[in-house]
Amino acid sequence: MAVFQMGSHTHAIPMALFRNNRVKVVNELRRAHNFGDDSKPVVLLQGGDNISHYDTDVDYVFRQESYFTYLFGVTEPGCYGTVELKSGRSTLYVPRLPEEYAVWMGPLLGLEEFKQKYEVDAVYYADELPARLANVDPSVLLLLSGPNSDSGSVVKPAYFKGIESFVADTDILFPVIAECRVIKSSDEIEVLRYVARVSSDAHKAVMKVMKPGLHEYQAEAEFLRHAYAVGGCRHVSYTCICGTGTNSAILHYGHAGSPNDCAIRDGDMCLFDMGANYGGYAADITCSFPASGKFTDDQKLIYNAVLAARDAVCATAREGVSWIDMHLLANRVMLEELRKGQLLKGDVGEMMEAGLNAIFQPHGLGHFLGLDVHDVGGYLPGCPERSTQAGVNRLRTARTLKAGMYLTIEPGCYFIEPLLNKAYADANLSKFLVKENLERFRNFGGVRIEDDVLITETGIDNFTLVPRTVDEIEAWMAK
Repeated sequence: MAVFQMGSHTHAIPMALFRNNRVKVVNELRRAHNFGDDSKPVVLLQGGDNISHYDTDVDYVFRQESYFTYLFGVTEPGCYGTVELKSGRSTLYVPRLPEEYAVWMGPLLGLEEFKQKYEVDAVYYADELPARLANVDPSVLLLLSGPNSDSGSVVKPAYFKGIESFVADTDILFPVIAECRVIKSSDEIEVLRYVARVSSDAHKAVMKVMKPGLHEYQAEAEFLRHAYAVGGCRHVSYTCICGTGTNSAILHYGHAGSPNDCAIRDGDMCLFDMGANYGGYAADITCSFPASGKFTDDQKLIYNAVLAARDAVCATAREGVSWIDMHLLANRVMLEELRKGQLLKGDVGEMMEAGLNAIFQPHGLGHFLGLDVHDVGGYLPGCPERSTQAGVNRLRTARTLKAGMYLTIEPGCYFIEPLLNKAYADANLSKFLVKENLERFRNFGGVRIEDDVLITETGIDNFTLVPRTVDEIEAWMAK
């Protein structure tokens, strides 16, 4: 059995995972569309290519395009793949590389070796694609093209010289294959479980070395070291967010303008949002904790408010539950805890109606997770559309949960200067604020708790394994 594996100590991903994905997509295409007995539709995907660093001869470290990974599991660039709907036959097309390539890049795999490596029915060179397709004589090429509701970008359909001589369709494939990716297979679940465990252990390693005086990037470096050296994860799923102090209230901190470069001070809260990637599959975990290893009373107040929100969702989420309802539940619970802590006053229901929840948590509760950190399927055709309600309009999906969905649950509470100022200036919001108490949180930053969970018929299966309560965190960091 062929597998992807980064050493005997790491998870073995069977190529059967991708073969089963092909079968799933073929079956769903057949179910959704009546192609007719005489038609011969063929799915055609184009894999990713090497990308050079501007005008240099240095390439970025290659990561395969996610839909191509989903169907073929191929790690090399420059490939194409086809799946014939009538027979289910899969064919991989690989680059024909010059012999001198072996001098610089290592031995060249033969076609039969590629076939065995990826367990497809046939392998040819990419320059043979037009002729081979002509022999198949497809009635239509089903090409991938559709919008990503998170990035706004559109998947580019496959292209090769001569494709104009074939009949092509760019509407049929996208909604079907994207929906297939939403419900995870048993093999996919085990990969996701593995990469969540590696990421959890990497977060715990960071917590063990954390102390005031380090720089944020040193925490990032420890996470990367553990994820790669121990877990075999060459990639992370997104740029690591290592915010401390007021930086912990910057939702997507860690970018090139703020590259996790601040010194960590005694008294700072740390918000570290980091996830490894294994075989193309993502983890996305956030841990919040005090740099000193001991919570102050104010840090406990905010942390426990967020933890209560997370616990409420974890206890309620299951198949048949609305994701919007889960978001609103988390917001209500958090606001109630802030009210108990005398940072807010008044009726929580009225706070929600006024939109105060979006002041303290401007982002959605979570998102689908899989081959992409913000995985596909949020707003596909036939799914509920994005709400215009404040706070809810930031949700990356508004769907009703189904068993087999894999999502993050990530409530947060942040003290973001522009949003606080907005609330102070708005009479409908400011009436709920206990300003004399809130003022001491102006430079607090924020707290986020993020778990990666599998939806089941009766609840959730939480793959995140890190200290979560105040006592657990303090005990772990004291070791």
